[in-house]
Amino acid sequence: MIGYYILIGAIALVSWLVSSQLKRKFAKYSKVQLRNGLSGREIAEKMLADNGIYDVEVISTPGKLTDHYNPKNKTVNLSESVYNQRNAAAAAVAAHECGHAVQHAQAYSALGMRSALVPIVSVTSGMSQWLVIGGLILGAGAGMGLGFYVAVAGLVFMGFATLFSFITLPVEYDASNRALAWLKNKNMVTPEEYKGSEDALKWAARTYLVAAIGALASLLYWALQIFGGRD
Repeated sequence: MIGYYILIGAIALVSWLVSSQLKRKFAKYSKVQLRNGLSGREIAEKMLADNGIYDVEVISTPGKLTDHYNPKNKTVNLSESVYNQRNAAAAAVAAHECGHAVQHAQAYSALGMRSALVPIVSVTSGMSQWLVIGGLILGAGAGMGLGFYVAVAGLVFMGFATLFSFITLPVEYDASNRALAWLKNKNMVTPEEYKGSEDALKWAARTYLVAAIGALASLLYWALQIFGGRD
C-alpha cells in the first residue's frame, strides 16, 4: 500500500501544479479585453448560430471553471464570470463549450462513446477500489478463489473509469480545436487575443491528460497487486 500512496501523491502533486497553472493562465487572459466587446454569452450564441445550431440554450451556472455542455437538455452552461465577461479567457471557454455542442450536432463518435459510458461509470467508479482492496484482503494476491474474482470485478469497474478518461481526451482536444478554428476563421479575436485563448485551452486540456494518466497508473498498480502474487 505504501507504493500506492506514493503513486497517488505524485499524481495529486502533478494535478495540483497543472490546475494551479491553469488558474494563473485564466487570471492572466481574463485581463486581455476583447476588442469586439462581446461577452462570453454572445460569443457562444454566435458560434452556435454560425454552425446552424438553434436548439441549444446558453445559460449561466454558479461557480468558477464550472463551464460545461449538457447534451441531455442541450444547454451550454457558462460560469458567471465567463457568461458576463468580455475577455480572451471568456471567449476561449465559451467557444470550447460550444465546440461540444457542435460535436453533438454532428454526431461526433467519441462524444457518443463518452456519453454512453457516463451511466456505467457513475455506478462503478465509487465501488471499484473497495472491491479491489476487499478482494486482496480475501486473498486475491495469492490466487485464492472468491477474493480473486471480487478483485477482478473491481479491476474491471476501474477499467471503465480509465476508458472514460481516455475517451475524454479526443473529445476535449477536438472541442478546443473547433473553438480556436472558429475564433480565427471568423476574425472574432485579434492575434494577441487568439494567442491567449489558445494558451488557456491548452492548459485546460492538460488537466484531462493528467487525469487519464493517473487513472491508467492506478489501474496498472492494482492489476499488478492482483496478478503479480499469483504463481
